[in-house]
Amino acid sequence: MVGNHDLGPGIRAEVLEVFAEAASRAGAIVLAHRAKGLTVETKADLSPVTEADRDSEAEIRDRVRGVLGDIPVVAEESVGRGLAGFDPEKPFLVIDPIDGTKEFIEGRSEFTVNLALIRNRKPVIGVIYAPALEALYVGGGNEAWTGWLDPGQPLRAIRGKRALRCRVPEPDRVVAVASRKHLDSGTQAYLDALPGGECIYRGSSIKFCIIAEGQADLYPRFAPTSEWDTAAGEAILTAAGGALTDLDGKPMVYGKIETGFLNAGFIARGRTA
Repeated sequence: MVGNHDLGPGIRAEVLEVFAEAASRAGAIVLAHRAKGLTVETKADLSPVTEADRDSEAEIRDRVRGVLGDIPVVAEESVGRGLAGFDPEKPFLVIDPIDGTKEFIEGRSEFTVNLALIRNRKPVIGVIYAPALEALYVGGGNEAWTGWLDPGQPLRAIRGKRALRCRVPEPDRVVAVASRKHLDSGTQAYLDALPGGECIYRGSSIKFCIIAEGQADLYPRFAPTSEWDTAAGEAILTAAGGALTDLDGKPMVYGKIETGFLNAGFIARGRTA
């Protein structure tokens, strides 16, 4: 087991393996819930939640505990619990058991399971798994890759593994990716001003992966998000050569317990040169 204060590059392979299997097994649980029918509840913030969200989160927690012990966990469905004495300067995990819950409920395929390891208030390892697409995305350090993984399978069962690399946008053609569910007037105006006027609309953190794959150039989000919405995506994007900043161009910071782990708006970009 890795201690809470010993989470440097040397344990990356072990953590990645555990993260990937945790996401895969959580994805299998999520798909099983959808197959048998969902009961949708409404949280205090009026967002939807299902038993699949809770069971996915519990599975991930159980899987990662074996390698990372009692490391603090910031997770969407249990945020605020077990965080007494939380120190954002020390390593912690961020989990989104189902990102894109509305897409999941509606029967769409781009919902994801997200895990990220935060060290020095930055995501250093990120895993995004889209179980309905059987697509796994991984990023850490200077390496980002994707491949196909059946739900419930370990990382050694990965198929078609290939590197991820952001592209440099063409001068007169910038392809954006934006949220299907959270497109406000400010974001729309920003998109309309881009050269070329092309935009791919998707739900969930799969938008970060689309940029990391070199299929789009930027992702603007003017409305607030939570840290579990961006942490894994930022790790993958930056490992693929991109960047995530706030609307003032400053780096994102994680562990903002004083805001309830909320982010302000951001711009995700691919390579600039």
